[in-house]
This record gives sequence, structure tokens and C-alpha cells, in this order.
Amino acid sequence: MRPPDNAFLALEDGSVFHGRPFGAAPAAHGEVVFNTSMTGYQEMLTDPSYAGQIVVPTYPLIGNYGINDRDGESRMAQVSGFVVRERSTRPSHPDSSMTLDEFLKSQGVPGISGVDTRAVTRRLRTRGVMMGVIAAGRSPQEALERLRSLPTYADVDFVNRVSTRKAYDWHEPGSPGGRRIVVDDYGLKYNILRILRHRGCQVTAVPASTTAQEILDRKPDGVLLSPGPGNPELLDYAVRAAAGLIGKVPIMGICLGNQVIAQAVGGRNYKLKFGHRGGNHPVKDLRTGLIHVTSQNHGYAVDPDSLPPDVEVSHVNLNDGTVEGLRHTSLPVMSIQYHSEASPGPRDNEYLFDEFLEMIDDAS
Repeated sequence: MRPPDNAFLALEDGSVFHGRPFGAAPAAHGEVVFNTSMTGYQEMLTDPSYAGQIVVPTYPLIGNYGINDRDGESRMAQVSGFVVRERSTRPSHPDSSMTLDEFLKSQGVPGISGVDTRAVTRRLRTRGVMMGVIAAGRSPQEALERLRSLPTYADVDFVNRVSTRKAYDWHEPGSPGGRRIVVDDYGLKYNILRILRHRGCQVTAVPASTTAQEILDRKPDGVLLSPGPGNPELLDYAVRAAAGLIGKVPIMGICLGNQVIAQAVGGRNYKLKFGHRGGNHPVKDLRTGLIHVTSQNHGYAVDPDSLPPDVEVSHVNLNDGTVEGLRHTSLPVMSIQYHSEASPGPRDNEYLFDEFLEMIDDAS
């Protein structure tokens, strides 16, 4: 069956953006968000933190270096849909094994090109992120009516959908040392495992449903709470596990892991108007005064006024002042809201993994 020549993205406020379909058949819904990175679309597409979302890159040309066999950050594409201004049909890169269109078709993910992504981004910045639908062959009104009958992004536990179903060890070239790190998989990116392994760690990923005692039974030297998608207020099981680990083993949290730690110590999280997604967000380390350019992908943030006295804010976002990191004043617990593993984004913040390993050594 020949695909339709026209498709559209409709937002829940009634705004409609027309374009040309590519990838899988144009039918998807999700929370519509934008990402300001200039490169790294393959990492975006395979980042589990984008589960349940339609992603709109602000960079106008996407697909120009194709898709390779190396840069996937999970076993599959995770986005609900992909909306671009212009897609390249003839990628130019020696490592490219397929086009963006071929990849999305193979993953069952619909895309739209020819969309005025500047207009979409401006609307999301002004009105905030909202649910949307990609469709063709029916009216926008029909698509929006269907959208209104579906659950909102904040009501779905996406961590349960993307987390591994069973524990596994991560094997990379090199000889692992003595540190045993358990990564609680809320929707991890493979680069977290690569970085820890390259630093000589024995690395095991476990399902998000794993209890604190089950993690401790593995006798880890440290535990990393990974990034992931969705609303942290739905993750009671993860919060209970984190609370049971605090004070018993050194812990590092990244992105959603940061929010889970905040809730585990009695804090709260709230939804941002349009979130932070991209590879160019400035963050200030309050301990050193240094400013780092960071990779980010989150729609929720920690309420600093909800934190107990023994947990301090260690990093802040220089664009809007939101919390970007936490430290416990007496226990080996550290966390950041941004992505020290990048993918995509600058690698400037990998030093935080070294701080985590130093914290483990100091606690032993």
C-alpha cells in the first residue's frame, strides 16, 4: 500500500503542523519535546529516557551521516515519533550502514519531515510541553479526539517498560578491577556501562524492580541509579529501594536517579514547563565555582526547598536556576540531574564517574 503524501503533527492545544511522512506508517502519540543538540540523532532515538515522547530536533538537517552499528544507546529505538525540518536521503559517512528512513522503518517509528520545527519549538517554549499525535489519512480533529482518550505522559510508568527484565553483566575489552558496580536500570544508556567498564569496574545492570536487599546481596562496592523516562512520582518501588541503600553502600544518581534520591530522602520533584534537552546547557558546580557545558534530557526537577538539612544542592542550572546536583553532607551519596555520560553531548563531565569511584574508595 502506498504511503500518504501528507502527514501532520497535531498538538493538544489544537495547533497542526503539516509535513511529509517517512519511516514507519504515520501513527503515534506522545509528549512532544524538543532537543537543541546539533548532532547525535541516533543516540537520541535510542535513548530510553525518550520513551513515550515525540522528539523534535531544533537543528534543521537530520540524517546527513546516516545510522551506524556503534552509536545506539539501547537495543532499539525508544521514541514514539520523530519530527524534523529536513531529512537527508543520501547520508555521507564511512560508518553509515543505513539511512534514517530505513532505521525508523526497521524500528516501527514514524517520522515527519518538512515541518516548521522552529514554530513547534516556539509553541512548546511558550505554552509548555504537551501531548501530540502524528497521523495521516484522517482529519486533525479526529486525531485529537483520539488523543484525548489516551493516558497522558505523566500518568504512565515508562520505567517499567524500558528497564531490563533480568540482570546482566556488561562485557567490554579490558581487564576489570576489583570494584563491583551495580547499575539500577531505570532506562540506562549503554555509555554509562562503557565508561564504568573502561575504568576497570565489574558492571552489572539489574531491573528497576530489584529491591535494596537483592542489590546488597550482590555485595556491590557502589550502586549507580540510572537515567530514565517519565514521572518520578510514580516510582515508589525505586524510591523504596534507594532509601534502603542510602547509608549502606556508596550511591551515584544520574538524571532520574537524582530525582529518585531526592524522594528517598523526603524531597519532592515537579514538572518543568518545557524541560531541558540538548547538549549545550550551562551548569555551575557550587563547590568549585566552575561552569560546565552539559548534556541534558529531563522534564522534571528537584524542589530544593523540600530537601532535608543533611542534603545540599551541589550544582545549579545557569539558564533557570534549577537543581542540577545533590550531595549528602555525611553519607557517600552524590547525584546529578544532567548526563555525565553524554551521548550525545560534550564529554566534559565524565570526571564525575571518577569522583564516584573515589567516593567508593574513601568509604571502603
